[in-house]
Parts: sequence; C-alpha cells; structure tokens
Amino acid sequence: MRSVTYSMNVSLDGYIVGPEGDFDWTGPDEEVFRFWIDDIREVGVHLLGRRLYETMLYWETADQDASLDDSQLEWAALWNPLPKVVFSTTLSAVQGNARLASGGLAEEVERLRAERGESDIAIGGATLAAEAAALGVIDEYRVVVHPVLVGGGIPFFPQRERRVDLELVETRTFRAGVVYLRYRVAR
Repeated sequence: MRSVTYSMNVSLDGYIVGPEGDFDWTGPDEEVFRFWIDDIREVGVHLLGRRLYETMLYWETADQDASLDDSQLEWAALWNPLPKVVFSTTLSAVQGNARLASGGLAEEVERLRAERGESDIAIGGATLAAEAAALGVIDEYRVVVHPVLVGGGIPFFPQRERRVDLELVETRTFRAGVVYLRYRVAR
C-alpha cells in the first residue's frame, strides 16, 4: 500500500513560515536542495493546499528562467510532470499537471492508496496536513529542521488533542546545520 508522507522545511521552533509569511531561512543550500530533489523522486502524487499550490506555481514556468542552475532545472523537470491534487474552496481552476480535488481528503487518500504502485502520496501545506493528521492518514513525518528560531507563524505540527507515537526511521545532518528527521507513525 502507498505511504502518505508529510514533508516540509521547518524552523527549530516548529514553523514552516515565519510571522510575516516568510520562509527565506529555508535556503538556498545546494546540499539540502539536492536532498529535496532525491525526495521528490519517490513521490507519485502530491496533495497540496491552496497556499502551497500558489507558492509552487513558480515552478510551472521556471525552466524558462535563464538564471536557474542545473539543480533548479532538474527540480522543475521532476516537479512539473508530477500529478498534483489541489484542495481549495476558493480556486476554480488550476494549472499544469494539477487537478482540483473532487472529494474530501479521506476519499482522495483512500482512492490514491488503492491505485497500483509503490510511490508515495505526499502531502504539502500545514492546513491540509493538519486535516490529514486528524483523519489519521499520515504514515510518515519528514521534517527538515533549519537552525533558526522565527518566533511564530504557521506551525508544522497541527494542534490536536490526541497523542501520536512515532518511530525514528532515519536522520541526516547537512553541513549547513540543517537536520533531517524521518518518523513513521507507530501503529
């Protein structure tokens, strides 16, 4: 069965963006960017909330930007053909290889898990991930912790009232002081 993963960059104090919506502290670092390129290769479909979808729209035409380096072009070449499902109550249309979700998150995940294949179902965006966590459909949390305290913003981990036990699967430390933590939900 396909795993559902939630992966994002996060500050040491637990936020994916700072109080003003900024996330400039997440890059650029070539080693970490290469990690994300390798990570996206394991993804068969990406579920996104509206805000993350709008942020990632840049990559739909990024290959036309002459200032991009080889790694960024490689990311765009992997990201653009990747199927994406966007969850939004305000968007009426999406671009590229994306479609608006036709059902609720639980139904979409169930349908995608039933499809053949072993590639991951990735979830991006804190609001969508909070809903997935509340439904109990996340199998792995993949946290890329950056050495910065931003003091507020949108938290990586949703506020909820139930305990979730995790098993450490993998760790990696990057030269820039960034740490990757991969946890599997204990069932």
